[in-house]
Amino acid sequence: MLDVAAPPAKPAARRARAVLLSPWSRLGLLASLLTGSAIAVWLWQPQRLLTHGWPELSGATAVVLFTAAYGVGTAALVPRPLLNLAAGALFGIQAGLVTAVGGTVIGAGIAFGLGRLLGQDALRPLLRGRWLTAADRQLSHHGFRSMLAIRLFPGVPFAAANYCAAVSRMGWPSFLLATGLGSVPNTAAYVVAGSRATTPTSPVFLLALAFITVPAVAGALVAWRKRGRLRPAGPGERLGEEATAGETRPSA
Repeated sequence: MLDVAAPPAKPAARRARAVLLSPWSRLGLLASLLTGSAIAVWLWQPQRLLTHGWPELSGATAVVLFTAAYGVGTAALVPRPLLNLAAGALFGIQAGLVTAVGGTVIGAGIAFGLGRLLGQDALRPLLRGRWLTAADRQLSHHGFRSMLAIRLFPGVPFAAANYCAAVSRMGWPSFLLATGLGSVPNTAAYVVAGSRATTPTSPVFLLALAFITVPAVAGALVAWRKRGRLRPAGPGERLGEEATAGETRPSA
């Protein structure tokens, strides 16, 4: 019996497939997913975890399920502070911290994977500005220490850091390890606060609240003081720099 070769794909089908798999189509899919996630979070109101609690589960099953839900929720833009407080209130300090850090790594990994698969090809050609190229170079060549600093520095949006890292050429091991280690201090403070939420005047709760507040205020002050360095130079400043460069340039 003779084998019949499959007919070649039609040009229209090939063009449609190319359009659907193009970088900008994938970026549009990522934007749609994030928009749908934000709407779902707004409708679901995850703060109910703090008032209504978690389903009646106990032991390792509850920890595993909450860790998985934490990871998916974080990737779906659920605020991490709420999940950290819920982890402490539901499981205490030790198990709550393990659950929250594990969920943080899972959620960051999901977001990093989505960003790399759906957004990197479309966004990398747009990294043309001085600050964007410098940030990309830092994340790509010094991934672990850069991401560790980002996780330790208060005030950096968790989701934004995930997707910025995904656009860079940072490796998976550096990203996940730095996320796990760097998120421990801030996560621990929220978990401790959640575990002592019923006694808001206790020294442990007040210490955890101070650990959350003081670094956040310090980070905001540092960002405010450094704002001038992020401001693009005006036309007069650029002309002055060019004139200075021309004066100091050696003659041929």
